[in-house]
Amino acid sequence: MAPRIAFAGFNLESVTAVPQIVELAEFERVCVRGAALTERFRGTNTVPGGCLRICEAEGAEFVPLFHTLLGALGPASHEAVDHYTREIVEGLAGNGPLDGVVLFLHGACWAAGYEDVERSVIDAVRAAAPSLPIAVALDYHGNIDRRTLRRADIAVAYRHSPHIDMGETGERATRALLRLLREGRRPGLAVARPDVVIPSIMSATALEPLASIIAAARAAEAAGDCDISIMAGFSYADSPNTGMSVICLDWEGQEAAEAKAEAFSDRLREARHAIASAIPIQGVEEALADIEGKPAKGRPIVLLEHADRMNDSTHLLRALLGRDVGRVNVPFLLDPETAAQAHDAGEGAEITVRLAGRTAPETGGPVEAVARVLWSGPKSFTVSGRYQHGSFVDLGLTALIQVGAIRISVVSHFAFAVDGDPFFIFGEKPEDYDVILLRSKTHFRDFYEPMADRILVVDTPDLGPADVRLIPYRQLDTARAYPWSDAPV
Repeated sequence: MAPRIAFAGFNLESVTAVPQIVELAEFERVCVRGAALTERFRGTNTVPGGCLRICEAEGAEFVPLFHTLLGALGPASHEAVDHYTREIVEGLAGNGPLDGVVLFLHGACWAAGYEDVERSVIDAVRAAAPSLPIAVALDYHGNIDRRTLRRADIAVAYRHSPHIDMGETGERATRALLRLLREGRRPGLAVARPDVVIPSIMSATALEPLASIIAAARAAEAAGDCDISIMAGFSYADSPNTGMSVICLDWEGQEAAEAKAEAFSDRLREARHAIASAIPIQGVEEALADIEGKPAKGRPIVLLEHADRMNDSTHLLRALLGRDVGRVNVPFLLDPETAAQAHDAGEGAEITVRLAGRTAPETGGPVEAVARVLWSGPKSFTVSGRYQHGSFVDLGLTALIQVGAIRISVVSHFAFAVDGDPFFIFGEKPEDYDVILLRSKTHFRDFYEPMADRILVVDTPDLGPADVRLIPYRQLDTARAYPWSDAPV
C-alpha cells in the first residue's frame, strides 16, 4: 500500500519590535486547505509544491491539511499559534491512517507566551501522534536549537538566500521521510550553534566567506550520506535561540551527525567577523550623493532600504523628493489608507496624501505630498520570478500614483517586491526607471544583480538595522552572540 504523507504549513517570520500583532484573520486570508492546496501549489517552487512532486514521483499519497504563509511581519497572536497547532493535530487524527507528516515551519515565528513557537508545534504533534514520523522543512532564516527539533525525525532548511530552492527543500524533506519509511530506520539528527547573530542583509548565500562554508557543506554531503543545512537565523526575532545554526541529518548515525554539525558551527564562529561585514553599508545622504545628477544609462540603480521591515519606511522616499536622480519607482509600498483614498478619488485625480510610515515610529512617519492617481483597483498576480515561482499573490486594493518624478505602487497587503512582477503587472519593466527603491534583504539579488547598474545598500533608523547591537534584546544572551566582539557594547 502506498504510504500516506500529510502536509501542513504554518509560516511567519516575526519582527518582535513591530507593534502590529498578526491575528488569525490575516493568516486565514492566505490559508489554503485540502484539495485546493494540491491545485494551488502543484508545479510551484514552494515547499508544498516540492513535497507534492516527490509524493507523486515515488508513489506516495499526498494528504494536504493546510498551508498559510505571510512572509515577514510582526509577532503572531497566541490565538493563531494555538489555532493552527490544533488544526494540525486534528487533521492528523481525522485523515485515516497516516505514515508520516511534513511540517513547513519558519523557525523565526515569535508570539508572546512562547519560548519557541516551532518547538511547541512539533512537540504538540509528537504528543498527539507518538509513533508518526515527523519531517520539518524550515526557512534558512529560522532561529532554532536542539530543543526545537527534539521531537522531529527529519529536518532540513533552505540552502539558498535568495530562497530559490523552496521547492527543492520540500523535496529533500519528503524524500528523507520516505527513505525512513522504506528502510525502517531513523537517521542521526543534530543541531549545533556558533552563538553568532548577523543582520539579514549579510546573509545572502553568495557572499563570502559564507559562500565557501556552504560550498564545503555541499562537498561533505557528496562525500557522505547526509544533508547539512546552514542557517543564518533571524536577528530581529528576539528569543533565546536567535542566531545562526547548523542542522545535520546523517544516515550514518547520530555520532556522525553531531560531528559534522559541530564542525560547520565552528567554521561559522571562526568567520563571524567577516560574515557580519561582507558588504558595505551607506547612509542616506552618502548614497544619494553617489547617484544625484548621475542617472544610470539603460540599467536602473537599486537603492536598498534594508532596515525597513514592513514595506512602509519613508526615510529614503522623503530624501528622494525633489532630488535630481531621474525617474524613480517605489514598488509595493504598504499603505492601505492611501490606496483607498486614491481609489475613491479615481484615475487622473490629484490628491494630497500622507504616504506610509504608519506601522511604527521607526519607519519615519507619513510623507505629505501631492500625487496624481494613474490607476487603482484590486490587484493580484502569479509570481514569475524564481523565488516562490508560481505562487499566487493578492495585493488587495492597489493604486499606482505619481509624485513628481517618483512612481509608487501602493498596496493594501504586504508583498515582497524582489523581481520584475511589480512592473510587469502594470505593463512596465524595471528598465523604464533610473532608480528603484527596494526594501528587500537578500531575495532581490536573484533578479536585480544581473540587470542593475549598481546596488547601494542604505542603512536607515528602522527596525532592521545592519548593526544588530542596536536591537534591544531581552531574551538573547548578547554577551555570547555579537559577531564584532566577544562582549556586548
